[in-house]
Amino acid sequence: MRPTVSIIKPIAVAAAAVAALAVAGPALAQQSHPVNTASSKATPACQASGIDDWLNTSGGAAAGTIIYHLEFTNLSGHTCTLEGFPFLFAVNLSGHQIGNDAVFNHVFPANSVTVGNGKTVHAMLGIVDVGNYRASACKPVTAAGLKVFAPTGINEVGRTVPFPFRACSTQGSHAPNFLSVTPVHSGA
Repeated sequence: MRPTVSIIKPIAVAAAAVAALAVAGPALAQQSHPVNTASSKATPACQASGIDDWLNTSGGAAAGTIIYHLEFTNLSGHTCTLEGFPFLFAVNLSGHQIGNDAVFNHVFPANSVTVGNGKTVHAMLGIVDVGNYRASACKPVTAAGLKVFAPTGINEVGRTVPFPFRACSTQGSHAPNFLSVTPVHSGA
């Protein structure tokens, strides 16, 4: 059983994350670039095999979006770094993608984060209530979970985090973006 740590985020932070997503729109879906390369040279990048991805399901709601902490715990046996945004999307029981990839929310800077062995850092995951979208544009379904790729900087296989939720099944530029994610960071 994974530990769950109840982290209470002030509504202002959640509202700011949602507001930043609403204002920036599709421009958020661009890849992050390393900001602090000096520290990543001193400490190696984390390998996905040493990172446990999990979802803290104690979420907080703001403006039709539930905000969760997507957690990354370092179980590698040594200190390593994560940098930028995790890549993720909803999946069905067969592991196939549902809807669009999560858009990147730049509410926090995309810096390199050093993660000590046994320590956890997180990203904020926003899941929009799909009832906010026209059913014909969204085609709502129940997702089985999330396919998550930790921001290791290495092209590795993602992990499925089981978590049933309502998702939009449509994909493409005109499909609703019901998932958003911030860069990893160590603050609460």
